[in-house]
Amino acid sequence: MSLKYAVLAALLEGEASGYELSKLFDVSLANFWAATPQQLYRELERLAQDGLVSARVVQQERRPNKRMFTLTETGRAELGAFAAEPVRRPAAMRDELLIKIQAMDEADPAAVRALAEERMSWARAKLARYERVRERLLAGRTEEEYLRETDRVGPYLTLQAGLAYEREILAWCDRVRTVVDQRAALS
Repeated sequence: MSLKYAVLAALLEGEASGYELSKLFDVSLANFWAATPQQLYRELERLAQDGLVSARVVQQERRPNKRMFTLTETGRAELGAFAAEPVRRPAAMRDELLIKIQAMDEADPAAVRALAEERMSWARAKLARYERVRERLLAGRTEEEYLRETDRVGPYLTLQAGLAYEREILAWCDRVRTVVDQRAALS
């Protein structure tokens, strides 16, 4: 999959500048698709050239003018067609920590434990951020109320995937620490 469809999906939230889209990626899509602001700006230009998004210039005083991007009907149709296609192949997990754990028998156990703890810290921070997003989406409603009343459930469901992933990372890292400690006790 290309960045193209992630940008089109993000624009389902409504009109956005490149900067706003970058912030939206940080909050809503970061758990499954990362992109730098430079990548987003380049992709927005391509999408505008292809007629999948439209752009308008907003004049600003004391600041550079900004371009606001909106999904076109052609863009919506292409995104809808993409969403209905079968997934070509599941994503492969590429994680440096997993390689380090694979090789942990050759490493200092304290260093391996520290790596697991560092990842746990990152996972806790992501979980806290995702929970804030969840609370903002729910806005005092129950999950059932939200899912019944909202126009778009996709962002909530992908947020749930991010929450589940980070919770699983915490559990796995805790298991890594336990195994490291048990093996160290045997030495």
